[in-house]
Amino acid sequence: MASSSSSVAVGLLISILASFFMVSSAGKFNQDFDIVWGQNKAKELNYGQILTLNLDKESGSGFESKNEYLFGKIDMQIKLVPGNSAGTVTAYYLSSKGANWDEIDFEFLGNVTGEPYILHTNVFCQGKGNREQQFYLWFDPTKDFHTYTILWNPQRIIFYVDGIPIREFENLESYGIPFPRHQPMRIYSTLWNADDWATRGGLVKTDWSQAPFTASYTNFNDDNACVWTYGQYSSCDSNNDNGAWYWEKLSFARRGQMKWVQKNYMIYNYCTDYKRFPYGLPEECNIKNQEF
Repeated sequence: MASSSSSVAVGLLISILASFFMVSSAGKFNQDFDIVWGQNKAKELNYGQILTLNLDKESGSGFESKNEYLFGKIDMQIKLVPGNSAGTVTAYYLSSKGANWDEIDFEFLGNVTGEPYILHTNVFCQGKGNREQQFYLWFDPTKDFHTYTILWNPQRIIFYVDGIPIREFENLESYGIPFPRHQPMRIYSTLWNADDWATRGGLVKTDWSQAPFTASYTNFNDDNACVWTYGQYSSCDSNNDNGAWYWEKLSFARRGQMKWVQKNYMIYNYCTDYKRFPYGLPEECNIKNQEF
């Protein structure tokens, strides 16, 4: 057991160090994104290498990608709202449109100074979500930029934090469970007020004397992604060599990292919430050998 724990710890250290030395080919934010909400509250800094979203009592702000994607491994480095961020939510996600949309969510739920952020994850398939898992982080996400990665390929979705997998959602269509595989999605991020639910179920309200609240973004990387063009073609359609990410799955060591995170930092898992689902857990939770 000791050697197994040591291997996981070494793997975690390597992944964390790698995140800080990540080489990105990111360009200016205005080349990749449009500001779609609170235009006067979103600002480009450092010649477009950094984008900030701001929230005050008047409104929040948000952006969306110019491109749509059908599968990809997409990185964004984010520094979250510092100090008393209670009531605020910084959302970073992929989403399609329409009544039966697909969506892959990172949401960061603010808290009072000194209390940890909650990282809220969810997966929507054909307009149906209710697949939440929540985590504390093993670092202060307000002190520096950290890398949040969504891997989405035809076989699985994996959420990574600084290169460390925290959650996997597999394609179980063979069991009749929908998987987001057919609808292209854009990248979105918003900073908004959700003090009716975000912090302790809405018990802690936003302290507007701390406004404006600011989240910062840098080093966006979509080099390993399939861009959807002309409403019908993916950049991967004519490329048989889509890269290792297109077939990526968790190695034994990576799965050990994920188990470590889930054991030590997971605070909510829909697949163990029998009170919420008194008539039976969602079907994917009951499939033999699935790890949640």
